[in-house]
Amino acid sequence: VGEAQARIAAMLLMTLRGTPTLYQGDEIGIGDVQIASDQVCDPQHLNQPGLGIGRDRSRTPMPWDASANAGFSTVDPWLPLNEDWQSRNVAAQDRSSNSLLSLYRSLLALRRSHDALAIGDVTLFEATEDVLVYQRRHADECLIIALNLGDKTRPLSLSQSLPTDTCDAEVLCSTLAKRSMDDTLAPNEGVVLRLREKR
Repeated sequence: VGEAQARIAAMLLMTLRGTPTLYQGDEIGIGDVQIASDQVCDPQHLNQPGLGIGRDRSRTPMPWDASANAGFSTVDPWLPLNEDWQSRNVAAQDRSSNSLLSLYRSLLALRRSHDALAIGDVTLFEATEDVLVYQRRHADECLIIALNLGDKTRPLSLSQSLPTDTCDAEVLCSTLAKRSMDDTLAPNEGVVLRLREKR
């Protein structure tokens, strides 16, 4: 989905029903790794060359840090590392609160602490162009997930589907810097909102 939408994809994965599955490197945003034909290891690709169905690009070594061989091995690994491994690695993202790794950790913690995300019902709402909005509800808890799948600011009107005149929307998580909610979603922004009755 590209760099800009990687955070949206993470939020979508972690807020829908079912068991979230990550391939190694997803949590730090590793894209397709170029693998030369003489480095291909996957039998499926070797048996059916030219179809682009090989799994090696999802099995490249995990870059743990900027040391030799990315801290993965003391020798050259069997598959190449991502080209930007010296800057895109676990240690570098571990130091940044705005990294994709930090977002995944926040989303995993949110999923563990809110039953609505793990076992709640899903209701899809009408939304404007490029915006996907759905509700996760379990018992008395109501969470709204709003995702801007585009690269332009889009309006976010929850009042069409929700009792926002009697509820406040608290931002539990954002793919961008945490902010108070208004009636828009920034380009490539996703939010998890908790609705609470106004007092």
